[in-house]
Amino acid sequence: MTKRRAASAEPKKNPVTGKWEARVRVGKGADGKWKWAHPRGDTKREVQAKLDDVRGAVRTQSYVPPKRQTFADYIDHDWLPVVKLNQKPSTYESYARNLRVHILPRIGQLQLGDIGPTTLDRLYAELRQSGHRGHRPGAGLSVRSVRYIHSIVRRSLGDAVKKGRLVRNAADAADPPDAESVKRSAKKSMHTWSAAQLEEFLRRSEGNRYQPAWMFLATTGCRRGEAVGMTWDALNLNTGQCKIRQTITAINHQVHIEDGTKTDDGRVIQLDARTVAVLRTLQKVHQAQERLLLGAGYQDHGLAFCHPDGRPYHPERFSREFDRMVARLGMPRIRLHDLRHTWASLALEAKVPLKVVSERLGHATTSVTADIYSHVTPPMDSEAAETVATLIFGL
Repeated sequence: MTKRRAASAEPKKNPVTGKWEARVRVGKGADGKWKWAHPRGDTKREVQAKLDDVRGAVRTQSYVPPKRQTFADYIDHDWLPVVKLNQKPSTYESYARNLRVHILPRIGQLQLGDIGPTTLDRLYAELRQSGHRGHRPGAGLSVRSVRYIHSIVRRSLGDAVKKGRLVRNAADAADPPDAESVKRSAKKSMHTWSAAQLEEFLRRSEGNRYQPAWMFLATTGCRRGEAVGMTWDALNLNTGQCKIRQTITAINHQVHIEDGTKTDDGRVIQLDARTVAVLRTLQKVHQAQERLLLGAGYQDHGLAFCHPDGRPYHPERFSREFDRMVARLGMPRIRLHDLRHTWASLALEAKVPLKVVSERLGHATTSVTADIYSHVTPPMDSEAAETVATLIFGL
């Protein structure tokens, strides 16, 4: 008499592989024989969670047998092609690059269903310790980069859950660097100039081809891609306004023009009189002369800042030229992106309302702005407290 096998078996550690495994009956096939699921993972707790998920799905008759497919195969053939169709080219390239360089070489060979929270925790720990492959041996990635990589993994596994490939998203239970550590890291790398230092840089760099674009970035607080992507038809020099509606990015080191901005399809920014004057009397006139000289050879993209033949500035070279000028002038070293931080810090110190600063920067919420520039906002909060108290109690 044949002994009947139990409907399920609790997690056990495989003495050969060192992995934890379980077994659960999920129904009968067309041949009348029982079908089994075999949850696997790095820890007993992880496998127990998978086992509970399978049991729950079987009870509600929603269980879908997982397809035997490696994570790399799923990413390359199922996930990235959809991302390419639905996302901006720069977003797709960023996802593809991080997957190719940091993620797939480490966990791509695993079966999709075998990736658990512990697998991902080990991935993040390794990236923090030695994430730079062939670039800076032994150097780890920043907490911000690892957090971003976690978001890519989480999104890809989440889509696998929606498509019925997985029962649970392992990234939901993983422990990437927390948001607060990312904020601390970002603030640590942030350096700004005083108003006097910024004025000195803009004055001493006059005559450099990139200076008007640096000035535009410094006086508007916009992003690099938004500055080099600014077009004349988005500028109204009579009203002193511009609409930021396209960006220029580098994809595989090639210049790419994208419609829309990081958080919306265009925001309006008010320009100061000095910037308007430079754009009208210097930049526009100079560009018209170059267009006239080149004639048919001029590549007209309608850009306010570009090469003599009309070609867009390469974002990476734009940053390198800024670094060279800062070094040449002997100024305190800051990144090009820190011009944006400088504008925001000066605005908040000048008591420009947080909401105005946030909208100008294109942040999703004022809380994002407050988090980034908390080093500026506490004194303002203290002063606000005293101001209101004075109104209540008098001098």
